[in-house]
Amino acid sequence: MNKVAKAAKSHEHIARDPLFHVTKRDDIAWWKSILFRLAAVLLALAVSALFIILLTGVNPLRIFKAMYDGNFGSSRKMWNLFQNSAMLLGISLAVTPAFKMRFWNIGAEGQVLIGCLASVACMFYIKDSLPSWALILVMLAASIVASMIWAGIPGIFKAAWNTNETLFTLMMNYVAIQLVNYMILVWVPNGSMNLPSLNSRSKAGWLPSFLGQKYMINILIVLALTLFVYIYLKYSKHGYEISVVGESENTARYVGINVKKVIIRTVLFSGALCGIIGWLLVAGKNHMINATSVGGDGFTAIMVSWLAKFNPLYMILNAVLICFLQGGTSNLASDPSLKLDTSLGDIITGIVILFIIGSEFFVRYKINFRKHSKEEVQPK
Repeated sequence: MNKVAKAAKSHEHIARDPLFHVTKRDDIAWWKSILFRLAAVLLALAVSALFIILLTGVNPLRIFKAMYDGNFGSSRKMWNLFQNSAMLLGISLAVTPAFKMRFWNIGAEGQVLIGCLASVACMFYIKDSLPSWALILVMLAASIVASMIWAGIPGIFKAAWNTNETLFTLMMNYVAIQLVNYMILVWVPNGSMNLPSLNSRSKAGWLPSFLGQKYMINILIVLALTLFVYIYLKYSKHGYEISVVGESENTARYVGINVKKVIIRTVLFSGALCGIIGWLLVAGKNHMINATSVGGDGFTAIMVSWLAKFNPLYMILNAVLICFLQGGTSNLASDPSLKLDTSLGDIITGIVILFIIGSEFFVRYKINFRKHSKEEVQPK
């Protein structure tokens, strides 16, 4: 009787255990995390194909081919993809140090825009007074200083009075947009709000082509910044202090770290990176400015940085993927054989991003299913 009662009790205990439970992974190999994300993209494409069939009846392969052609259909489209990816990656690098410190900088859009404004102001007022190479350096310095000031204002308020940096930096975006609109009215008094490319004849302040490609310098500078930020965050003393402050400000103070100094220094560093990207947008791409020069990348960069878990090297893949989806989406509307608008491409983009975000659950957590004990009694 004792054995039967013991077995019944054991069976009752096992029956109450959940079928599975979730535990946090201590660590995961880098190649496994890449496989999880790759599987998420493939699954997202399969789901997208189903949606395409249900909504349009068009062969999904035609849709995917059109998206591919939108990025690699010509040399110009391919270099636009690389250029857009580089700019998005650069802004992602800029927000990463602050995010790693748990300073939620939502103001990269405005900080980059202010950097653009500083460069354009130099091109407008200095013009041909300096050699082009000197003007480019002046533009770079002005953009870095302007963006550091724009980022430093909410950083100082956060360090001194613990203000809400999310609302503060978000508000600064709208101030930057209106400031740009005001300066365009000053430079273009006819009210058209259309500022043409500056110094188009002399090319003063324009970055030169390199290896026959006008975007090559932009791309190389951003790749160099990627390597620099990776080393800075992973191996430098400042990077260590950023990690400690991000984990716990109390712990940082206990080990002798000046938290206020780290906050201000890190935010200024983020602002400097935004300034470099603003300079690249003007000197290496647009040669002018308007309120949409950044194109929303300041907000998209938040997702790129977060999905990469603040690893600059992983951000390269995320930035290229998102820009690939954006380029493919715009091509769907311009392909006369499909007669589709961008809404379908937006659906595909949303599905892919949703699945990538969902894959982060399996990267960070592990599902453990219930194991049946040998002592479990099978009912007759």
